[in-house]
Amino acid sequence: MPGPLEGIRILELTSVVLGPWACQILADMGAEVIKVEAPRGDSNRALGAAHNKGMAALYLTCNRNKRSLVLDLKQPSSRDALLKLAENTDVVIHNNRPQVMTRLGLEYSDFKAVNPKIIYCGTYGYGKAGPYGAKGALDDSIQSASGIAMLQKMVQGEPRYLPTVVADKTTAMAVVWAVTAALFHRERHGVGQEIEVPMYETMVYYVMAEHLWGMAFEPPMGPPGYTRLMSEHRKPYQTKDGYIAILPYLDNHWNTFCELSGRHDLLEDDRFMTLANRLRNIDATYDETAKTMLTRTTAEWLEIFGETSVPTIVVNSLEDLISDPHLQAVDFWQLADHPTEGKLRMTRFPVTFSETPADVRRLPPRMGEHSVEILKEAGLVQAEIEEMLASGATLAAP
Repeated sequence: MPGPLEGIRILELTSVVLGPWACQILADMGAEVIKVEAPRGDSNRALGAAHNKGMAALYLTCNRNKRSLVLDLKQPSSRDALLKLAENTDVVIHNNRPQVMTRLGLEYSDFKAVNPKIIYCGTYGYGKAGPYGAKGALDDSIQSASGIAMLQKMVQGEPRYLPTVVADKTTAMAVVWAVTAALFHRERHGVGQEIEVPMYETMVYYVMAEHLWGMAFEPPMGPPGYTRLMSEHRKPYQTKDGYIAILPYLDNHWNTFCELSGRHDLLEDDRFMTLANRLRNIDATYDETAKTMLTRTTAEWLEIFGETSVPTIVVNSLEDLISDPHLQAVDFWQLADHPTEGKLRMTRFPVTFSETPADVRRLPPRMGEHSVEILKEAGLVQAEIEEMLASGATLAAP
């Protein structure tokens, strides 16, 4: 059974994580994705463990279900070939600064001229209408600009980046819902459009959903920052033999927690009687919870709260995730034999569709693996392709 986006063709002009991961999500859901790379290739092809040059771990985890086409877009023949492909394409996604696409002659207007129904999505650091619009950006700079790094200072005493590319991946998911919404609109009304998904605005939208707090009002009724999240004590709790994550958040959670842990004294303490009170006294709430968790082992607590509604779970390391019993039971980890890279471990698509399941149809391609076949599909004859190969306008994998 094909995925829900079967029949949608996407031209991907992206690199690093944001664009490739967004396009992989769309590809997992059935879209045909053509990854267009410059002759130097996606920079992630060199990052992480690798058996072969250009096929490193970070590239492999963000580029399945795609075909690879190499085009040097500074050469007229490559630009012409790309626009020829666009005639029969539904979506173009790029993560170049808008000024770069202007210089290349590959703005929305250029694609719309050959395909009025095309959806053109640009995703980059900052919205082009603002004063930051020409700035380059990567995940670290957006974590800084959007307040994420300074949130860490409020808790840990110094600005810190989260050890995950949260800005790239969050913006990637915004690209996915923006593109699918535009496809739905085109289905209803028959018109394409230009989409801009800037990292900065997306991440401020993301951060301030909970952290606007007192500044949700004008004039402000207090400082920004969701109180519970800003406590230095918000972290996994130490047990007699390890760590555990437990959050007796709602009033029924708290009552169950106090009863089953033997902390009946906390039920009589006004500081903890309601959720609002616990938030006003969040450091004391965390402190009392921490003291309680130290009295038993992790396994004992998991057994005590395992059948309750109190959110309780193990604290996994990255290595633990590979053998996690839940992930194994739902077949989250999948193994596949790549023709050049050997056996690969992959995550399965996390969303399930009863009628149109996502799946892995293609393993990550070598750079230029499909250049010749895609150019032929665009209508180029063999002599034209050979001329492009000779000039370096395109490359083909051995």
